[in-house]
Amino acid sequence: MKTPNRRQALGAGLTVTALAGLSACGGGAVGAIDAGDPVKGGTLRVGVTGGNSADTVDAHIPVNNGDVCRAVNLYNALYGWDDDSQVVPLLAESFEANDDSTVWTCTLKQGIKFSDGSPITPEDVIFTFERITDPDDPKTAAANFTMLDKVVATGERTVEFRLTEPNGLFNDAVAEYTAAIVPVGYDPENPVCSGPFKLKSFTPAQSTVLVPNEHDFDHDKMYLDEVEVLNFNDDDALINALLSTQVDAIAGIPLSLVEVIDADERMSILNSETGMWLPFTMRVDKKPFDDVKVRQAFRLVIDREQMIEQVLSGFGTIGNDMFGPLSENYPDFPQRKQDIDKAKKLLAEAGYPDGLEVELVTAPIQSGAVESAQVFAQQAAEAGITVKIRKVDATTFFGDEYLQWDFAQDFWYTRDFMPQVISCALSESPFNETHWDDPDFNKVFDKARAIPDAGERRDMEHELQKMLYDEGGYIVWGFANQVDAFQKYVGGLVPNSTGRPLSGWRFDRVWIGKV
Repeated sequence: MKTPNRRQALGAGLTVTALAGLSACGGGAVGAIDAGDPVKGGTLRVGVTGGNSADTVDAHIPVNNGDVCRAVNLYNALYGWDDDSQVVPLLAESFEANDDSTVWTCTLKQGIKFSDGSPITPEDVIFTFERITDPDDPKTAAANFTMLDKVVATGERTVEFRLTEPNGLFNDAVAEYTAAIVPVGYDPENPVCSGPFKLKSFTPAQSTVLVPNEHDFDHDKMYLDEVEVLNFNDDDALINALLSTQVDAIAGIPLSLVEVIDADERMSILNSETGMWLPFTMRVDKKPFDDVKVRQAFRLVIDREQMIEQVLSGFGTIGNDMFGPLSENYPDFPQRKQDIDKAKKLLAEAGYPDGLEVELVTAPIQSGAVESAQVFAQQAAEAGITVKIRKVDATTFFGDEYLQWDFAQDFWYTRDFMPQVISCALSESPFNETHWDDPDFNKVFDKARAIPDAGERRDMEHELQKMLYDEGGYIVWGFANQVDAFQKYVGGLVPNSTGRPLSGWRFDRVWIGKV
């Protein structure tokens, strides 16, 4: 899912001088103490932005940064993703397909329990997937399970997922955090949890308090007594909270300030290379973007190197209008570069010899989003494209018009190519923001999805990628590193390629060093 995680860019009010002053006087009592060896006890205070009145602890509909943070810590799926974005078991002991990938058999780990002490059973797995795929109220992960016919208990710890068609990617689908297991009768207003933590208190747009789930299968490996997640209105307030030791760690920092914050002897920077992307989204069914030549022209006005330097301060890698850079079958297409003359020629052929004017909807949904809109507008002007930026707040952006903007932005965490397609490039995708729906693409994708081995489906993946590269509605100009900051007395935070902040939100392995 999206996360989909969404935060406001740093305003002009917090200057480098102000930061230096705060570094000199804020939180001096703590000093520059390192975390040292793991130690039990303590409260981790985490700062985030982007919260609103719609914040949720529902396992299956997380949207913003705080929602995803809560989901990852309160709930476990059958499988999950490690720091290298590889699928690993969580609640499942094993998950195996039959010969044609139409039946997947899950064996649950022995003795696993929910936070209320009740056992996690096949019936809970069945209930979970019925809830996710409820046709009257489908949840975020529903598009991953369109081929799911039945979930059947076949033993005390075994469950069969019976599909209407082959799906070699089904283990990836159940590894999404939006497919976490909840108990029969689950009530998100009073959640019983399957993850490393359970909920102590929750106030939307303000704070969340988590405490260890003593029934979690890895409870004995946890260190913290409590986690407090605090929401801040903007990055100014977020950074001030870190520098004054109001919080111990913050999710995402303005990349232009990395060196300044890192110069504070009390602080550490967590810089994770990821496959996270901040695309521009062109609706292929709306003028002027229903003409492929216009879409191609817009891709050619971008100076991608400049975007990486100006928007990400160099903390990222250049994109080539294709997502899933960590995928085994990521293609080696010719790198697109800025070509203003060719862009003008394409626009003229599309009926815009004198250029055109478009509205670009942006919002502080992720660090760098608003800045990238501004840089794009400057670059596009060279080709006679007038970009009128319409900046809205994050709540409005993800409101009723979300996924309906003609030209906008979004952000995505790291995913392999095929799961990403399921999320955003099929008619049934929950976030098909470009409204891409190509019959030839769909036919090839259905064939490729049936093949579990990545090597065997390589040619088909490349065929799909070429269609999107040539004709799709995404401008993928780069992949942003996830850069966070924390006090040096916090231990256990390691680089994580998923794109989720602060080691993928994995607070079950974090500790607070002795002060």
